[in-house]
Amino acid sequence: MKKCGICPRKCGVDRARGIRGYCRAPLESVVYSHIKHRGEEPALSGAKGSGTVFFSYCNMKCVYCQNYQFSQLDNGVKKTREKLASIMLELQRSGCHNINLVSPTHYVPQILTALEIAVEGGLNIPIVYNTSGYESLDTIKALDGIIDIYLPDMRYSDNAMAIKYSDAPNYVEYNRSAIEEMYRQVGDLVLYDGDEIARKGLIIRLLVLPNDLSGTKESLKFIGDRISKKTYLSIMSQYYPTFKADSFKEISRRVDKSEYEITVDEASSLGLNNGWIQEYDDRADEKFLGTNIKPKKGS
Repeated sequence: MKKCGICPRKCGVDRARGIRGYCRAPLESVVYSHIKHRGEEPALSGAKGSGTVFFSYCNMKCVYCQNYQFSQLDNGVKKTREKLASIMLELQRSGCHNINLVSPTHYVPQILTALEIAVEGGLNIPIVYNTSGYESLDTIKALDGIIDIYLPDMRYSDNAMAIKYSDAPNYVEYNRSAIEEMYRQVGDLVLYDGDEIARKGLIIRLLVLPNDLSGTKESLKFIGDRISKKTYLSIMSQYYPTFKADSFKEISRRVDKSEYEITVDEASSLGLNNGWIQEYDDRADEKFLGTNIKPKKGS
């Protein structure tokens, strides 16, 4: 924390003294909310919900961010490591299948110290690392043996698009090297015997953007060639123009049905048949609950 280098930006600021870098995060973790979330992928939410902790601030600035109220507008409450641990234990007691850490990157040290306390207090359900995918390889390596389920985005296959819409230089290289390391650590998704709940492994989220600006086809090729044909994918149609997206004509509309179906068909053609798709709905919906996620054909 004295010379922050947790994410690819490596700001080098002294967060221990209250100095804030690009992500604007303070020394203590800041949490917007924690809930029993029933709208994640079925293998995470199951029947009892995913114990989701939404962290405030972010190391990216996506102009279309659906969580901008706390990722960009800085809403949330500071939590000590003891309080963060108690949140995790509370979610476990409520019956959640896992602890789902959303946008955790800039709080990895704080999360690790909280986990030490929580595990001593009896925490024993899987830990999910739910990330935009803009990660430092060193940070992901430091999580080896700690994270059970990695849930990264693959937002872009073109760095120019990553800079334009998310201000994330070299996103593609950082994203792909991090996901390779995630897969090395946890492998293909493993479900509990006789159940459909994830125990360990990798799930990759692919958000389809209008006009193929996400370059999803290239991301799928990378997954098939460098990760695994057995990789579980979550192919998402939920994009809608929010936050600052209306300032960019090319992304100021919903994804149309044909754009989404092209991506789903491309995954199948590459032999990537594990995971989930979303039933297409062209209505703008500013609250994604995930209830329209269904198994991908062939999974």
